[in-house]
Amino acid sequence: MRSDKYVHGRGHGCDESHGRRGFGGFGFGRGMRGGGFGPGWGARHEGRGHGRRGGGRLFDHGTLRWVLLSLIADKPSHGYELIKAVETKLGGAYSPSPGVIYPSLTLLEEMGALESEAQGGKKLYSITEAGRALLAENAEVLRGAEATMDKFAARALRPAAIQDAIGRLRHAVHARLTGETALTEAQVEAIAAAIAAAADTVEKA
Repeated sequence: MRSDKYVHGRGHGCDESHGRRGFGGFGFGRGMRGGGFGPGWGARHEGRGHGRRGGGRLFDHGTLRWVLLSLIADKPSHGYELIKAVETKLGGAYSPSPGVIYPSLTLLEEMGALESEAQGGKKLYSITEAGRALLAENAEVLRGAEATMDKFAARALRPAAIQDAIGRLRHAVHARLTGETALTEAQVEAIAAAIAAAADTVEKA
């Protein structure tokens, strides 16, 4: 791929792999709600290729830049708007940190795919004709990224009833563990058994 060859040659280190709170490689800010999804997701996920805490990544090397370029092709945007747009595409499960978004935007600008103008201390990024050509060249990669994000967003969404039940359980356990009186051995065993029984019920549901 012409553009990826350019990136590797620059040695920019713009692999979208920077972790922040639960995303080992992708640099996505908020960790994922609710933990992992299936084998290899670990406690937080960032996706195939870009660091989730248990390994694996959401995007393969270089893919995030095409997602950003596609978003900017739809509407000229500031960096913060792009962070929120990616977060929305992923169902609110996590959002990319500035530490991954801005280097990617800088790289795209150096590649001639973007141009920017200052607006009140911010940069507004717009796509160039060269950028549209790069999007066309990488259309298949972008389609794959979109499909992955759709699946990821669907997994991240929880029915409200389940979300509320999880919150209630978490609150109840926390309250018992942090009470003024230490739990007796019998109480510890009873609480552990209740949680294990709930897990068994969920697995069989």
